[in-house]
Amino acid sequence: MWESLGPMPSDQLPRVSRKPTRLVWHGFLVVVIDAVTLLLLALVLPGFLIDGTWSALATAVVVGLFNALIWPVLSRFTLKLSVLSLGLFGLLLNAVLVASAMLAMPWLTISGPPEALAITFTLAIVSSLLSALLAIDEDSSWYLNVVQQQLRVRGSVTETDVPGVVFLEIDGLAHEVLRRAFANGSAPTLAQWVRDESHDFNRWETDWSSQTGACQAGILHGDNHDMPAFRWWEKDRDQAIVTNHPRDAAEIEQRHSDGAGLLSADGASRANILSGDATRSMLTMSTVLERRGQIGRDYAAYFAKPYGVLKTAAFTVIEILNERRSARRQVRTGVEPRIHRGWSYAVMRAWATVIQLDLQVAAVVGDVLAGRSVVYTTFLAYDEVAHHSGIERPDALESLRKVDRQIARVVQAARAAPRPYRFVVLSDHGQSQGATFKQRFGETLEDLVARSSRADEVTTVGGGEDDAHAYLNATVSEASNEDSLTGRTIRRASRRKTDRGDFGPDSSGRREDGAGDGVDRVPELSVMASGCLGLISFPREPGRVTRERLDELHPELIESLRCHPGIGFVLVRSDRDGPVVLGPAGTNYLADGRIEGVDPLAPFGPNAAAHVKRTDSFTHCPDLVVNSTYWEETDEVAAFEELVGSHGGMGGSQSYPFVLHPVDFAWPEREVVGAESVHRLLIDWMSGLGLRQDGAGAADRSPGVEADQESAVVSPGSSRRTSTSGERSAT
Repeated sequence: MWESLGPMPSDQLPRVSRKPTRLVWHGFLVVVIDAVTLLLLALVLPGFLIDGTWSALATAVVVGLFNALIWPVLSRFTLKLSVLSLGLFGLLLNAVLVASAMLAMPWLTISGPPEALAITFTLAIVSSLLSALLAIDEDSSWYLNVVQQQLRVRGSVTETDVPGVVFLEIDGLAHEVLRRAFANGSAPTLAQWVRDESHDFNRWETDWSSQTGACQAGILHGDNHDMPAFRWWEKDRDQAIVTNHPRDAAEIEQRHSDGAGLLSADGASRANILSGDATRSMLTMSTVLERRGQIGRDYAAYFAKPYGVLKTAAFTVIEILNERRSARRQVRTGVEPRIHRGWSYAVMRAWATVIQLDLQVAAVVGDVLAGRSVVYTTFLAYDEVAHHSGIERPDALESLRKVDRQIARVVQAARAAPRPYRFVVLSDHGQSQGATFKQRFGETLEDLVARSSRADEVTTVGGGEDDAHAYLNATVSEASNEDSLTGRTIRRASRRKTDRGDFGPDSSGRREDGAGDGVDRVPELSVMASGCLGLISFPREPGRVTRERLDELHPELIESLRCHPGIGFVLVRSDRDGPVVLGPAGTNYLADGRIEGVDPLAPFGPNAAAHVKRTDSFTHCPDLVVNSTYWEETDEVAAFEELVGSHGGMGGSQSYPFVLHPVDFAWPEREVVGAESVHRLLIDWMSGLGLRQDGAGAADRSPGVEADQESAVVSPGSSRRTSTSGERSAT
């Protein structure tokens, strides 16, 4: 069955356009632009004179040749200092050397080193912006050579004919959205793979918790049991769990890892929530608080480019301005639904779509050039923009186009790798769109619960934080753990911020510095939101609070929820009937499948009952779980958070992500349901390549929903794992 899974010939790799004539044209254009820049600088700088147009062209050519031929050699010896100084040393050294060369040119008059440096930095900015716009920097041979040389010096390059696998996750991208993107030009690289018939495009279905934490626990560790949402209250610990908080992510990984995750065989985790037991990790929430001593090496690929930091900074500013313009355009043209988007979000969007994207792609390229057996990275950009702009609005599709370009560059870099690579692009969940619950009904879920209960205080424990914001904080935490001058400097700065109270408590009532001065008592009633999924808990009531007990404590609450037009159904446990799903016109008794009236789960697909029954079995299932209404006519949901695009519950495309995989990787004939099933499938593919010895035969098993939905969806993972992943390599 697996004979076809050998190395793919280089001429069968996913196609990436690369024309030599185009590179020559781009090089000529860069020289011309640099020459024009020099002439303009001569007009505005009193200490700079140049002898006409031809002299400007000659200077631009010399500077270009220096950067193409001489700097690559020098950068091999300065890379470590560049990393420790976050790229500034390499940029400064390059500027000094170019300026020195310019001072020796007889056709130039430069009054002194300050003017020379000003000229050089201006040329660097212009060249970096132009190179990025023309997408030529990743095609330069010196970039690959510098990184390869550094890896060889470290003695960590694996040369083999056994193919590795690169898993590229596009966070929040639904199957149907990508299918339309193939046609509208928003994903040209991925579309070409499908048209060339090198890859197949398949859909899978998430569990009820259609969010990154639970989905990645299933995909990377094969176990996402007892993860009811993105955030939830745990009565046995008297605190909340928030998936994208580093301490909580580490706790989640400890619970679900058996040490043999998807990335345990010489793998690398880049920009994920969980590590999959990878031996190398960067920008991964579950590991950012560990002191591993390898962060500088992980960032080496990015800082190998002398102008990388400068280019990223320039495009960050451009992205912020683009976001502000897009937000104003939505208001001006009356686009609905929409939410308020301020300057703070613009900065977070720039982080997700520019800075983090550049860093993680550079790290993945470094992994590929080192010959790592398996790499997994999550592209946050599309999910971040779709949450705020809409799932197929121009902003979101443009962010998808950026990710598509970066995927093409990773594939191009793989041509220089010491082993063949297979590429799998997938998503963890989709998103569904719609006006928010508050926009539709004038109140939040918390407001509804407060006016329908007898509780003296209803607390929204942990609205959580934007994913981009969380990753930004995680990057600072990770860098501060580096045993270097940079790490020590960041640690000191972080402590000063914490002392001033800038960081504040996290949503679980714990400060990131461990001060523990957050929530000082257990709340009476907790309301949390994960997209269009709402979680209601009574932390002072022991165990799972039953329907009968809730009717005594808060007799109007359940009826107010089930009859609200914005709530599709409510899950509650009954002493007499077990798990019960209540809707506005009927009830589903999950224990025996009995339906009274109209089945409230009918709009949510044939697997909805099995998904809800599985969540009900969790130790930390909330007392009440509510899912927003799904309006099929408009394909909309109502998020309990202020997000245009949301996910976390059921309804619409949020439950249907995709896997784009090589055609010789077998896909089951029956539907694939649940992230744990995806994990088994990926393990089988890796086993077929010779990367694993524990293939479970998922393709033969066809891990879809069978006649007995409960066994198909609930198993495996019906019991909680407690083993830890063990120590990670520091090399």
